[in-house]
Amino acid sequence: MMRTIHVDEVIQNVKEMCIEANHFLSADMKAALLDAKASEKSPLGRQILEQLDDNLRIASEDMIPICQDTGMAVVFAEVGQEVFVEGGLLTDAINEGVRRGYVEGFLRKSVVKDPLIRENTKDNTPAVIHYNIVAGDKIKLTLAPKGFGSENMSRVFMLKPADGIEGVKNAVLTAVKDAGPNACPPMVVGVGIGGTFEKCAIMAKQALARPVDCRSVIPYVKEMEEELLARINESGIGPGGLGGSTTALAVNINTYPTHIAGLPVAVNICCHVNRHCVREL
Repeated sequence: MMRTIHVDEVIQNVKEMCIEANHFLSADMKAALLDAKASEKSPLGRQILEQLDDNLRIASEDMIPICQDTGMAVVFAEVGQEVFVEGGLLTDAINEGVRRGYVEGFLRKSVVKDPLIRENTKDNTPAVIHYNIVAGDKIKLTLAPKGFGSENMSRVFMLKPADGIEGVKNAVLTAVKDAGPNACPPMVVGVGIGGTFEKCAIMAKQALARPVDCRSVIPYVKEMEEELLARINESGIGPGGLGGSTTALAVNINTYPTHIAGLPVAVNICCHVNRHCVREL
């Protein structure tokens, strides 16, 4: 039996998610930053982490965005095939929720209508929306406002199959090294391996929304996540790029089947706030 969800419910939830994600750090990221403060070996690194923690506290207490770049809204929508959306189109509802969230929440509007003409849309729409049709009668929305300081540091590598797992590791380490302080470390590193050119990039973005305390269920991928995190933190980039033992808080990897002739790898880096918010309707 079909379950009906009105677009007004989608609009209201997306609006609230935009405001929530931009003002409050998710529980997994909060815990990761506290652990980083406790384990950071550099005095200057600890000082930077203390300042980041103070910023997060002030933002939540005074309802100030945790970063001046309130990002471009990225939405992953898992839509149950037994859901009927009434009152309009789901895409329009998500964009209306983003519009209201950014306008009524007094969040910075950073989206331009055309990539070359550069006229601001003045409401941070449209969002970038990725749909997945799943079983069930619910809609699960993951909203991730993505700032472009870190987004601009992201990379896609079209490796050869012969490059293998070591080639993948080198690609990730290269992307992080090239990013250096520009991605506002300590960072979270999302990695997509497999699929096609565009599939690996979407997987890398989606990996950022996975809780940073949750490792892959695939044994060799879990080992690679842990090894890469350790090697990244040995790089010495550190908090704020000023040196230290905490360059990344997590490396999250997603994989997908691919063609016999290819090994696509995408690295999507996010700053220390790694904003994400999840709701199920």
